[in-house]
Amino acid sequence: MAHHKYHHDDEDTGPSKSELKRASTALQDLGRELAELGKERLARVPIDDDLRDAVKDYQRFTAHEARRRQLQYIGKLMRNVDPEPIRAALDAFKGVSAVETAKMHRLENLRTRLLDDEKTLHTIAEAHPGADLQQLRVLRRNAIKEKEQNKPPRAYRELFRVLRELEEGGAGGDDVDTESGDEE
Repeated sequence: MAHHKYHHDDEDTGPSKSELKRASTALQDLGRELAELGKERLARVPIDDDLRDAVKDYQRFTAHEARRRQLQYIGKLMRNVDPEPIRAALDAFKGVSAVETAKMHRLENLRTRLLDDEKTLHTIAEAHPGADLQQLRVLRRNAIKEKEQNKPPRAYRELFRVLRELEEGGAGGDDVDTESGDEE
């Protein structure tokens, strides 16, 4: 009978065509994540030079079709590498990014509160005893003037930079935006 000719229960035929397609798509998606990284982060991902060059080419291309083809090529190259170290590096970047984003929001809120109320300087002084309050007052005053006069926000940005340096330099006072007095 021809019916039994194609039916092989006892043979292991390997992964199905659908499984291979899913695996290929997953590798291509991982390649896309690689391609969306900045230069600094890409340099820290453990990949071989061929794959790194292919990703850099993808980043250089602007035409949709060229990028699509390059992404397929990246997916092909990904078949020859262990994806786990790459996934681990990308996951680490995502985790760091979430922490960095939260920190940025916290600092932006602190800057806004400082611009709204000079008494916020007291909170900053408690959390960061070495803070240059005079510098912060001058930056605050200049940032307010810039906003009133529709000038470029130089002091506004400088104020953020100084607050960020205070937070990074002062490991003792982590959360400046919360009510202080818990641990001093």
